[in-house]
Amino acid sequence: MDGARERLAEVVSSLERRDGAVNSRATSPGLGAAKETSSDNSLVTRNRPRTFPYFRYLPYQIEDEAQRQENFRDIVKHLYVAVEAGDFAPGALHWTREIRNWIGLKFDPTKEQRICLVKLYYELALAPGLDVTASERFSSMFMVLTKRKHYLRPGLDLTLDWRPLFRELKIFVLPSEVGMLHTTNVKRNIRTLTKLCTFAQLYFDPESIPSMLEEILPHFSTSFAEGGFVVVGLLSLLFPTAPPPPSRDELLPQHYLPAMFHLWSLMNRSRIFDTAFLDLFSRLARDSLVSATIPFSECGIYTQEQTSLIFTAILRMLDIPVGQATSPYSGLVDLSAGLAIMLERDPKKHPIAHHIARWIVMSLSPACLGSSTSILDKLEGLIQAVETFFHPSNSGGWTKTLHQLIYYLADFFLMRWNREKSGEMEMPDERKLNDPLKRRFVLCLRDVVFMGIYSKSGTAMNFALSTLQSLAYLEPELILPGALQRIYPSMQGLVEVHRTTSSLRALQVLSRIMVRTKGFRCHVTTMLGLAVPGIDANDLEKTLYTLSYIQSVCYSIPLYDLTEGRDDVSGSMLASQWIGSEVERMEQEGINVEIDYHNGLDDKDEELILRSSTSSLAEFVSAFLGKIFTLLENLPDAARVRTGSPEENVINTLPATFTPLLAALSPELYTMALNKVADFISNHVIHQARDAMAFICSALCKVNPSKALKRLIPILVQSIRTEIDENGAASTRNTGTDVLPRDRGLVWSISMLSMCVVHVGDAVLEHKQELFDIADYMQQRCKGIPTVHVSSFVHHLLLNLTGIYTVDYALYEKDVYARGLVPNDWGMIPDPKSLNIAWHVPSRDEVKFAVELFKAQGESAVDQLTELTNGTSSIKREGTGKEWSDEVSRNLVLVRLLLSGVSVLFDAEAVSKEPDSTRKDAMDVEMESANGHASKEQDSDALVVEAEENEKKPTYKYPAGYVLTETDPLYQELHHLREQAGGLLHAVHEFLTHKQEDDIACFGPLYTAYRSWFIDVGIERSAHVLDRVTRLLFADIHPYKLSGLRKEYPRPLLLRRASLYHLQRLRHNSYPRSKTKLTETLLLDLAQSSVSSYTEVRRNAQSAGEAALKAIIGARPLVIPSLLQALEEGVEENDFALIKGGMYSLIFGSLSKTIGRDWRFTPRVIKAYISASTADKPSIQKLCSTATLQIMDFGRSLERIVILDKAIVQSIAPSENVSDKIEKTKAKVSKKRSSVESKMAALSDELVDLAKASHWRKASRTAAIVITLGLRFESLASAKMIDLMVRGVIDDHPGLRGLYGGALVALFSLVDSRASAQHKYENYILDKAHLPAKIQVQTQREDPDWTKRYLASFAQPEAEYYVDHDHPGWLVWDKTMPAYKANPKTELEYDQVEQQTLGHIGKILDRRWFSVLLDYFKQEPRDAGSDRFRVSNAMLLHYAFQLVHHEYTAASLAEIKMEIARVFGDGTDKHQHRAAAEIFGALLTSTTDKPIELRTRIWEYVFPMVQKVFADGLTPENSSYWITFLHMVLQGKDPRRAWPLVESLALFRLDMSSNAAFKESSKIQLLQQCVTDLGWHFQLERPVIDDFMAHLDHPYKGVREAMGVTLALLYRTRYHESYKDVETFMNSQREASSIGSPPYQPSEEFSQTIHEIFERLERWRHERTPGQQTPSSYTSGGKTVLLWLDSALSSFECTELLQFFPNVFMEQLLHMMDVKEDQELQGLAYHVFRHLPNIPHRLGEDTELIASLIRIGTQSPLWHQRLRVLINMQVIFFRRLFLLPREQQQKLYDCVATMLEDSQLEVRIGASSTLSGMIRCSPVDMRTAMIEDLNKKFTKMLVDSPLPKKARGDLSAPSTGTSTPTPEHSKLVLTRHAAVLGLGALVQAFPYSSPPPPWIPGVLTTLANKANNDPGMVGKSVKSILSDFKKTRQDTWQMDLKAFTQEQAEDLDGVLWRSYFV
Repeated sequence: MDGARERLAEVVSSLERRDGAVNSRATSPGLGAAKETSSDNSLVTRNRPRTFPYFRYLPYQIEDEAQRQENFRDIVKHLYVAVEAGDFAPGALHWTREIRNWIGLKFDPTKEQRICLVKLYYELALAPGLDVTASERFSSMFMVLTKRKHYLRPGLDLTLDWRPLFRELKIFVLPSEVGMLHTTNVKRNIRTLTKLCTFAQLYFDPESIPSMLEEILPHFSTSFAEGGFVVVGLLSLLFPTAPPPPSRDELLPQHYLPAMFHLWSLMNRSRIFDTAFLDLFSRLARDSLVSATIPFSECGIYTQEQTSLIFTAILRMLDIPVGQATSPYSGLVDLSAGLAIMLERDPKKHPIAHHIARWIVMSLSPACLGSSTSILDKLEGLIQAVETFFHPSNSGGWTKTLHQLIYYLADFFLMRWNREKSGEMEMPDERKLNDPLKRRFVLCLRDVVFMGIYSKSGTAMNFALSTLQSLAYLEPELILPGALQRIYPSMQGLVEVHRTTSSLRALQVLSRIMVRTKGFRCHVTTMLGLAVPGIDANDLEKTLYTLSYIQSVCYSIPLYDLTEGRDDVSGSMLASQWIGSEVERMEQEGINVEIDYHNGLDDKDEELILRSSTSSLAEFVSAFLGKIFTLLENLPDAARVRTGSPEENVINTLPATFTPLLAALSPELYTMALNKVADFISNHVIHQARDAMAFICSALCKVNPSKALKRLIPILVQSIRTEIDENGAASTRNTGTDVLPRDRGLVWSISMLSMCVVHVGDAVLEHKQELFDIADYMQQRCKGIPTVHVSSFVHHLLLNLTGIYTVDYALYEKDVYARGLVPNDWGMIPDPKSLNIAWHVPSRDEVKFAVELFKAQGESAVDQLTELTNGTSSIKREGTGKEWSDEVSRNLVLVRLLLSGVSVLFDAEAVSKEPDSTRKDAMDVEMESANGHASKEQDSDALVVEAEENEKKPTYKYPAGYVLTETDPLYQELHHLREQAGGLLHAVHEFLTHKQEDDIACFGPLYTAYRSWFIDVGIERSAHVLDRVTRLLFADIHPYKLSGLRKEYPRPLLLRRASLYHLQRLRHNSYPRSKTKLTETLLLDLAQSSVSSYTEVRRNAQSAGEAALKAIIGARPLVIPSLLQALEEGVEENDFALIKGGMYSLIFGSLSKTIGRDWRFTPRVIKAYISASTADKPSIQKLCSTATLQIMDFGRSLERIVILDKAIVQSIAPSENVSDKIEKTKAKVSKKRSSVESKMAALSDELVDLAKASHWRKASRTAAIVITLGLRFESLASAKMIDLMVRGVIDDHPGLRGLYGGALVALFSLVDSRASAQHKYENYILDKAHLPAKIQVQTQREDPDWTKRYLASFAQPEAEYYVDHDHPGWLVWDKTMPAYKANPKTELEYDQVEQQTLGHIGKILDRRWFSVLLDYFKQEPRDAGSDRFRVSNAMLLHYAFQLVHHEYTAASLAEIKMEIARVFGDGTDKHQHRAAAEIFGALLTSTTDKPIELRTRIWEYVFPMVQKVFADGLTPENSSYWITFLHMVLQGKDPRRAWPLVESLALFRLDMSSNAAFKESSKIQLLQQCVTDLGWHFQLERPVIDDFMAHLDHPYKGVREAMGVTLALLYRTRYHESYKDVETFMNSQREASSIGSPPYQPSEEFSQTIHEIFERLERWRHERTPGQQTPSSYTSGGKTVLLWLDSALSSFECTELLQFFPNVFMEQLLHMMDVKEDQELQGLAYHVFRHLPNIPHRLGEDTELIASLIRIGTQSPLWHQRLRVLINMQVIFFRRLFLLPREQQQKLYDCVATMLEDSQLEVRIGASSTLSGMIRCSPVDMRTAMIEDLNKKFTKMLVDSPLPKKARGDLSAPSTGTSTPTPEHSKLVLTRHAAVLGLGALVQAFPYSSPPPPWIPGVLTTLANKANNDPGMVGKSVKSILSDFKKTRQDTWQMDLKAFTQEQAEDLDGVLWRSYFV
């Protein structure tokens, strides 16, 4: 053993020596290295040692590591037994919880143990056949074990198999693959599975990439788009991103990335695809960063082309609005995701900004610095392009995402920086972030963050502040000057209030960094002083932020005057002069102020300034307290407790601020604060500020107990006595909840006192007698509300005496104070490993005092209650009796508070023994002390064996500092008193229920006392201490959490963490205890009151009962019978109170779990519930409907088989032999199962009889339960039940019909599933289906013509086999594909059970049954919502017809045909059509996979009728039914299965002579439905397309619309890739380019068609007379084509049309927009035109498009056209910022600049706004160059073309305004207007930058001087430019004005702002 210990010590020290190097997740060494590390996995617990030594700091002796490990092995042993024996719930679940608790105590399993457990839980979470709730628990345990990535390294320590997860996901997203549809078996929750993927994906083996792609890629298809979405969803969830082994080049990312990019481009305009790929790529970047074998460049692991594409996608995803553009996404594409929606990650937990930021930051490296095309450059470009969208005035849907993005960017960067520095993230040196890179990164985000902190949206502001903190941590010198420059003016109250709150919050996040940074720390005390006025009762929000700021400063600096005892500095003179000069300098230099204290300020001087600044702290403290007192005096009355109002928030923040503040004070300042507070308390009573003031006293006493108590206790005690004796406070009872004014002074003092004595340690012993006496005195003299406060004081005192807690709040260790504080102690970070903590551990004296107090107070309460209940008291119950109630309540409250006050001293073992029993030997006690944690399902299963629920499970207790021993007299006395209290409570309960049952007021306190008596043992659970302390600690730690740092918290917070750990140990020990006689009595009391006739009493008793059940073993079976009896009585006597009490207690609490498992009770509960559902009271009806699911759950069948991998389970097997234990448990489990199943069957029969005989409401509840109870895999269903269901389908109540119909379908599908699983349950849960007709066909993928032949076969009716699935061969061919025999000889084989069931059903299905059923189908539906083709009806008939075909039924097919004819009648009524469509759909689908003769017979019967309807019977009312009918018959099936239908639809030709527009369009819609369902398998398209092309100019709108959409659809489904296998696909993509080959290249034929159509349109255009009002071929044909283009462009294949944009589409569209006579045409054309820039082009594909835009913009004779191309120029420029080469951007600029001189005013204005938009989003270097050029150009234009001066003599002649301008004059005006607009565009490009760029003042002056006085539009434009400039800068005008020189400002003066007097 010692040897092992030494080895462990060695390993641990080596870990610490290597600076945590082991925890690299970086490179996976070769096999040899991996072997070395794995040998010590049995000893190593963590790859990274803990930061905080939890065990070392506890103030008591604790267990050793060996003990913990032994317990752990024991737990695992029990877990192994449970899993082996099949005892999952509750067995394995219980031990899982034990492991979780063990880990929760910060104990670590060794890596070897962890690996075994991870594998086991992965297996359990996905085990087929396991109950859903259990598998959810196992999944969550798996996540706990792999929560942190450093526990286990992927590849090295752990590799998981992806297939089990894939198998489960497949059931959801590829159901047709699985072959079986489960209706009865509840499948697991898809969210849990996707979450499992998030955790497991790290550990999937990169070597499985090829096999994964082989498996998943063949499912990709866009013909049935869902396939594409599913594949990408699965890849995103499962694809392994860990670095591959060094030798495997074919697994490097660039090997498969081109294929990924190709898949991405197959689904254009889809947000889901963008999100999935970014998520995947960003994880790949993260995991590859650390691997030296993966090539890495300035773009990370990606290529230039790939990065440009990804950045373009990022720009799309940010949803930035551009000009008049529509969204780059098309909703229609994502609509077709179908089932794949389930694979999406939750966007709230995985926001898109997170993926983007991760991808960018994980691709950064110093390589970015030298290159101009790196990721860093693109990031800078991105931020500059969207910069204006960060401005507070410019908010919208993008605000949150943008701010989230900068937050995650900074966060990831910070994490990488810190982890690389600490060596935790190991990577090749040349990839590590360095200082120049960090500097550029911070500068890139700096400006937008400063905008963000003033955002109007709270969320955005929070993100921006966190970003500010991260950036300041990285580069304080770059962030702090700008921050201070903005903060000073707003703190001095010079700007708007909202800027002040933002500044306060910014100060709070920066305080920690300021305190540590040289020079800037000298500003801290000034800032504190400026913050004090923020405490203001009129603005509570600002007060809150001020308090938080002060709190954060006090956690970082000691409030000591550092000038004391020094001669070189005294007073604050030096500091205030220095600060003054610094503030002035900031004002002068403005927003871009540069301050470098690091080099510009001498260390000595800086220290002197700092010391000098601290001498003003005394003023600060006194001002602060003054402000707080004013605030408290002005607080409004608190109306209700816990409302979340601002007042309440402030009161809750006060203690959080005061504790660190008082702890940081120097002794002199502390004395001052103490005196101020003491004076305030003794001179004021402010009732509404009572709690706040009490908190402040509490903080004072905690920081220095002995000094504060000496000062405060005498004042308070004196004041209490005075109030009682002289003012008669609390002398009478009072009604209501308000404290009487007379009692307020008393309550004030008691509240102060009770908060002074809690958690202050042993200092109270000096005042022992005083406190004891005053407690006694108050209890005797007080009445009414104050008594509660008195009891609370006693409670606090007891807590203080008995608890273990830290009593140390100092910022530094004692030795630091001893040597004296120096400036360098500011912001010092304590080392979590070397703290010395002062704890309070109760001394003997304290315990004695506590017991005395407990006894004295307790006995008086017991005596009084006894007197009150037996009538000997002086207070009588007669009359109103209120005083009696008060006394009872008061004493009950006291008892409860006393019990919970000393709860720490109660010992669970003593408490759970009978008081008089003799001592058992220690072994028994240990065995019986408890079972499991008090979480919801700690109860065991009880079946007929009663003992089981009381069975003891071993528990594991760990020392938690218990102070008494069993032999101690105090110990015995305490426990004796507790027993007495229990007896007393029972007596009071008896008395109240018999004599005083309407005295509601007494029952509340009684049951809360019960609750405390039950659960407050060992820890005060009733107060939720642990949760509260945890919550408060986390709130305080939050500001100090920075990514990549470990526990860099101020010392007081680290101490609180230690204290919390002690509480966690206490909580862990509070296991459920055994029952005693007394507990049983009290439990039954609670059960009795849970069904009281008073609602309040019921509620109190139920909640106390719930708590008590969790604390006592075996409590549940004890209380169920009495509750059940009550419920049954209630139902019989129609007593609503009993029914409600019983239902709430039994069904809505934790009892329902027990009832579901304990079939002694279940049947009775179910029957009672059903009877209750007829009660005539709405609230009970509501209860019943809420409970239905819960009750149905009771009937779920139990696990029969669970399939697990034996080897994995064996890996946790213990060394000893436990086989007999396993056998015993197994026997017990199976015995229980069989007995439960038999009871279920019996109950099911009983309920069936009930359902037949009762009212519909009762019957519907019964039916719902019977269905879950009665359907079983083995026996299917009983004869009675079948009878009920089949006859129920034609019941006359519609609700019941629906229920029974659903049940019957479920039964049929269960029969089929059972038959296809070959009657074996194991096959059923494994989803192994054997369908006789299904075959695997070998594909001939080597044959180059194979795909062609394959497709051609779909155009022929004959087939040797049917291919129902759409995906085989669409993207790649697999070796085989699933298909179905065309003429199956065998069908599903039914065994004895199945035949019997079907036979029984068939007997009932006679002609009458069908007749009634079909009549119901034909009825008019009750609400319009259900007037549609009802698939459920068709399903029911589908199965019924199958029985007819098998000749099981009493009715023959001939009879049924007669019924059908009767129902369809003459087909004039839409309801007849609906019924007929449902019937025919069912008939046709019922013959699938049946022999060919039968199919032919049925088709020959159905098809003529359907054809007749399609030909003449369709009307707008009924066409939707027939479209659904078609969908049902064709969807997911081979077209040759329904050949007659497909062929007849494909033979459709347009009839131009017909004027029945609807008939034509509805036929096209049917065809469209047919193509949608069949996808690329529809091979009869040619004649249809030709026919449509010939009639593009059809006169009817409906027909045109149908044609356009169908044309797009036909061309869309022609596309397929059909690579011969996955490898060929991967290789061809890699050879094409790094982003794969471009998909959707138009074929020769397609291009010809398009050209031909547009030539025809051009011809028609010329034939049309301009201005013609009537429709012409041009307008009609144009609309058809536009509808087709619109449908194609808003779909994923839009890139097919790219090459036609520039020369074919653009001009035609512009012409169509000019046809004013046809607004529909205009609108459509405009709509399509706006699609163009949103279609993604690849690099270089847009040259022609841009050229044609420029051509039209500069040369088109029509100004409308010139104006419209501007719209698209701006959009293209922005959307393709990262793809356009420089010269293209330059050409666009030149074109827009030329268009400023257009002759048409509208075009000029459009060009101006386009230009400013383009400048705004250009990269900085280009932007600067452009501005310089354009500025020169336009200024020159303006100066070179002055307006001619008027002749002198003309002045007098009045202007008539009729003179016609000469052409020269017009040209001049035009030039001047162009110049003005150009300069205006430059100014408007920077609407928010403050101060304005240095060139703007010049431009404005030029405008004001040279053109302001121009007449007409020129002058008008100038004025609007100048006034807009000022309007957008209202907020920052004072600052912005400084950018102008004196002269410039004067020039603008007269123009910009009119003088008041003019």
